[in-house]
Amino acid sequence: MVKTGLEVLLTERIDLLKEKRVGVIANPSSVNAELDHIVDLLYRHPDIRLTTIMGPQHGARGETQDNMIEWEDYRDPVTGLPVYSLYGKARKPTPHMLKEVDTLVFDVQDVGARYYTFVYTMALAMEACGEQGLEFVVLDRPNPIGGVQVEGPVLDPVFRSFVGLFPLAIRHGLTVGELARYFSGECGVKCHLEVVPMKGWHRDMFFEDTELPWIPPSPNIPTVESAVVYPGLCLLEGTNVSEGRGTTRPFEMSGAPWVNPDHLAKKLNCMQLPGVKFRPIHYIPTFHKWNGSMIGGVHIHVLDRHSFRPFSTGLALTMAYREQGPGEFQWKEPPDEYEYDKLPIDILLGNGKIREEIEQGESLEQIEAGWQEELEAFGRKRQRYLLY
Repeated sequence: MVKTGLEVLLTERIDLLKEKRVGVIANPSSVNAELDHIVDLLYRHPDIRLTTIMGPQHGARGETQDNMIEWEDYRDPVTGLPVYSLYGKARKPTPHMLKEVDTLVFDVQDVGARYYTFVYTMALAMEACGEQGLEFVVLDRPNPIGGVQVEGPVLDPVFRSFVGLFPLAIRHGLTVGELARYFSGECGVKCHLEVVPMKGWHRDMFFEDTELPWIPPSPNIPTVESAVVYPGLCLLEGTNVSEGRGTTRPFEMSGAPWVNPDHLAKKLNCMQLPGVKFRPIHYIPTFHKWNGSMIGGVHIHVLDRHSFRPFSTGLALTMAYREQGPGEFQWKEPPDEYEYDKLPIDILLGNGKIREEIEQGESLEQIEAGWQEELEAFGRKRQRYLLY
């Protein structure tokens, strides 16, 4: 079994926190192999003085279930400690939040896609600690979709947002600890950084290979399967197609009212995209897009994770939905993710070029060729920050 940075910290690196006032950024995924939460573990530890709790999007205890729902500070009913929101009035820890902290610990499960906001909460917290002269400790966790493959375009800084602050590929293939090192070394996020690596993790592992318990890091990533497809299927958030929110299989299921599921599945399966097959479905979302309406679409079944390319598959699916409903398909209008001018699809893609290429009728292969050079450059750059 893999040992996470949390377990390594408590068994081998407790010196990092001894005689320090400790703050922690956590969410429901911040547990050890026995499902004990980091807040409880640090609070009960005789050599650690836990003073402050902070939480990212969806809350320190996973309170907010839908996307883009801000939450407010409160006092933890178990420990009595203050819990500060980093997805409310502030995205970055303020001096007031850090006034009782010497060392801030980050222990949150990522999902391996550039859009996921937790790593930008980490980056802004690193920046705040650098400004206040505090230590920042990242407890590393597995990239649940592996650390070998990288895929998709690299963010154009003109399109930076809270779903993409720095020039990463959409599937970046890095752990949170490696991302912290990348942000420090490549993106100017300076602080006194310490990463506690895992033990036993290898880059070709998917999450089940670790034998660790899967805790949904956010409400709509309930399973490892949803994390596997998320780097591509998240693109549907930038359209009026349902990405499966309001179902039991978000991001694996998708659909819209104008779709003939059999025609769509046949078209996609004829493309012979690697490692995947599409099954025609109908469903009625219980919330979010097309709530209460019968819609048609596909359920994506990943047959071979190692050959599967989630971003290219998600792009192909988006293009197919657009082709099936030229009068009905729409790009979602801003605002979204606190961006008020640019189209949400461009924010997700990290550029405006790919949407324009889709609108001009370019093929998937032509569009993919357009990001290969920047992806290869990112792949070379990331090598310097790998821990495993």
